[in-house]
Amino acid sequence: MKLYYKPGACSLASHIVLREAGLPFDLVKVDLATKTLADGSDFLAVNPKGQVPTLELDEGGVLTEGSVVMQYIADRAPNSGLIPAAGGIARYRVQEWLSFVSSELHKTCVPLFPMNRATTPDAYREIVKKRFEGKLTILDRHLDGKSYLMGDGFTVADAYAFVVLSWTPGLGVDLALWPALAAYVKRIAARPAVHEALLAEAQG
Repeated sequence: MKLYYKPGACSLASHIVLREAGLPFDLVKVDLATKTLADGSDFLAVNPKGQVPTLELDEGGVLTEGSVVMQYIADRAPNSGLIPAAGGIARYRVQEWLSFVSSELHKTCVPLFPMNRATTPDAYREIVKKRFEGKLTILDRHLDGKSYLMGDGFTVADAYAFVVLSWTPGLGVDLALWPALAAYVKRIAARPAVHEALLAEAQG
């Protein structure tokens, strides 16, 4: 498999899951501003959506959309514990959290990104920030007394939540206000696969 990524972007979650799954893969860095790869080739020829993560499959073709990519990877390593088997309620609970992170955290915080500040009115940014902080409160309460979103086991939903929460310093949000969340991020950052993924992306 080949993962097309941008360092620190939401594709980091898929990168983490690949390492947690112990599957072989290659990394290809994408310049999202120009939609080009390091060799100058057109990323849009790989993924017309122009977004990461994009996973090139061993059997041919590509898979896109982070939540789907992570589930695909986890299903390739069923003994990893990264996602429950399809059909059971536990699987739907993980998908529930993937959906929450995607729609209520990731998409909500986009106007707070430094790159969007010049085009986002201050008054609207304050509204978005309060909404985002309200979602963090929900997550903090859920994690109180738990190691991970599903309890004691790390899943693909945790990989995604970790990445979005790792953006908070740049969004002007201090996780110290949510102790369970702050401890959660620190706990996940200490996982060997997460450390390896962060180091690999930093070295680019």
